[in-house]
Amino acid sequence: MKRTNKRNGPSNSPSVARRGWAGHAGEDALGHATAALQRAGFPDATLVLRWREIVGADIARIAEPFRLTEGPDGGVLTLKCEAGAAVFLQHQTRELQHRLAAYLGHGRIARVRLISGELERPQGPPDHPAAGMASAEEPPTAPSLSQALERLDRRRSRARAKTR
Repeated sequence: MKRTNKRNGPSNSPSVARRGWAGHAGEDALGHATAALQRAGFPDATLVLRWREIVGADIARIAEPFRLTEGPDGGVLTLKCEAGAAVFLQHQTRELQHRLAAYLGHGRIARVRLISGELERPQGPPDHPAAGMASAEEPPTAPSLSQALERLDRRRSRARAKTR
């Protein structure tokens, strides 16, 4: 039997792209996120990622960066904020510009523009459906064995009727 030299086949070096192999999920997500942020005018994602550290927790809770447009006199940072918070933020624009200048550099942001809208907050896991039915004072009662068996019988009979 003849031996073959397996080294003459396809190379396993990282420079050769392999088709059909799964890659790391983070590589693809980073590319999509970078492209989306660049379309919104953020050449560097750190302004969005470190927003809470730059402006503080109070302002970050009611406003988030929406778009950054560069101009000859400096950039215009558009913030999306809660409808009632626009007046508060209008009074805080000078302090906000000082914080942004400390982070991005002096003269980078010439103006802060506010638009009102609903902020996208990350949702936590949904509550259990049974949590809303029972009151907090009385613990939920388990159905009796006969009730549970009757409910199981009804469900199985419905399932059999659907398959016929």
